[in-house]
Amino acid sequence: MDALLKRVRSLTRDDLALVAVPLSIAFVFLRLAKLARKRRTTRLPGPPSTSLIFGVTRDIVQGEDSGAVYEEWEKQYGAVYAIPSKLGSREIVLCDPKAIAHYYAGDTFTYHQPPASTFFIGHFFGHNVLWAERETHKRQRRALSPAFSNAAIRRLTPVFYDSAYTLKTIWDASLENSTDDLGVVIDVQQWMNYVSLDSIGAGGFSHDFGSLKGNISPVAAAFDSFGNVKPSPMIVLSFLLASIIPFLGRIPNERTTGFIKLRESVKAIADDLLERARLEKEANVSEGAADKSIIGSLGDGPDSLSVRSETASASVHLSLDEIVAQATRPPQWALIELCKHPEKQTKLREELSQFTDTDPTYEQLTNSLPYLDAVTSESLRLHPPLSTTVRQAQADDVIPLTHPVNGMDSVFVARGTTVRVPISCINRAEVFWGPDAKAFRPERWLDGSLEGLRAAEVQGVRHLLTFVDGPRTCLGRAFALTEFKAVLSVLIRNFTFELPGGPETPIGSHRGILPRPKVVGEEGPKVPLLIRRRVE
Repeated sequence: MDALLKRVRSLTRDDLALVAVPLSIAFVFLRLAKLARKRRTTRLPGPPSTSLIFGVTRDIVQGEDSGAVYEEWEKQYGAVYAIPSKLGSREIVLCDPKAIAHYYAGDTFTYHQPPASTFFIGHFFGHNVLWAERETHKRQRRALSPAFSNAAIRRLTPVFYDSAYTLKTIWDASLENSTDDLGVVIDVQQWMNYVSLDSIGAGGFSHDFGSLKGNISPVAAAFDSFGNVKPSPMIVLSFLLASIIPFLGRIPNERTTGFIKLRESVKAIADDLLERARLEKEANVSEGAADKSIIGSLGDGPDSLSVRSETASASVHLSLDEIVAQATRPPQWALIELCKHPEKQTKLREELSQFTDTDPTYEQLTNSLPYLDAVTSESLRLHPPLSTTVRQAQADDVIPLTHPVNGMDSVFVARGTTVRVPISCINRAEVFWGPDAKAFRPERWLDGSLEGLRAAEVQGVRHLLTFVDGPRTCLGRAFALTEFKAVLSVLIRNFTFELPGGPETPIGSHRGILPRPKVVGEEGPKVPLLIRRRVE
């Protein structure tokens, strides 16, 4: 296998293209033969193909706003439609609330991740909860659930504040050393990522990444590389065709190299945790460093994890993957929106002004600060980290519809059909949220304006699909929300934020491996904000 990989790495792009084309043609004929043998999925209208090889998938991947693309198609073709996909195949797109609920309810059983996703996660991250399906997924998720309970997150709230105050100290020093009385301009993007990573390390695994102290850990370096690498045409080609030829996702490039480095870094952390747990066990220590973390909150038993057991290695790995993959939602988008709407920043600061000598408790962050909650929900509505979920039917299925499409109140989906839900579209479409769907308006969560809108028909946390729904609802949701609110509350109470170019400064999306916001005109994913100390 090593010799084979070495030869693959030596191939040029032209060599790979010569290999990919005949393989793709072969797969087309295999797919057509398979389609001819099985019952057909309901024929639905949809956009025309723009590429013989990619259908419209390249337009979605490379578009500035995929949610807007799906929304336009929904207006033209209805709440359920079909799109041309790779090598002549077609995929079903669901924008109907009842259909979406049915789809997510069947996740891991009726609907599985496509083979390319399963191959990718298994190869780069192991056979963890993100990879698993059916009973395996159910068992692994049940084992992890105690680590993400309200009680566990309540104990971690001080960790989030510690990271936020470490950042405050750094920014205070920058302001103190500045000769400009008007404040300092700081690229908040990197700092927010460091806060989130340090919180995950300390709160999840009693591991100090030290990102805020200037340490560049392998994990931080890997995530930075994801944001800074601009996908080349070869990477885009292998990514798009990997759903049909999974091995293409393993071809060495900047993207796969970054994931390999991340995997190795995660393994090193997990091994360190297990070694510490082993030493504590030998010393008969009942309460060790790991016990204060998320991993430490998991007890023994057939359906739980224990970092005190050498057999827990795979579980430690999958736990870290779960948190890193799903709980990293730093609040830079919220800061951007509050800069573009300074009156809302002031309103949030006024709500938080009651906390002068103390910080909000976990209960207050969760239940007693309605405008902070509204700002958080609105930020996650407009800027979901995951734009789409894609699954493949493992059996014939009938998907019910809230509203008939072309006279049909349901859609038949044949086994093997790919079905997708465009999260960014559902979260921001006017048909769901009204004419101001694209606007940052936290008040919509407080003034009852959601009543009567189709958004109220969408299941999921707060009628949003940001955390997905069904069996794969994000385990790290409470972790992410509490960290988000704790950090934002510290920053807003102590600083004011402005875009140097004013509220109308155009904001774009940096097209790296992981999408990030950026101020248009900046090189790379930079978000420079003018920061001042808050004046009483």
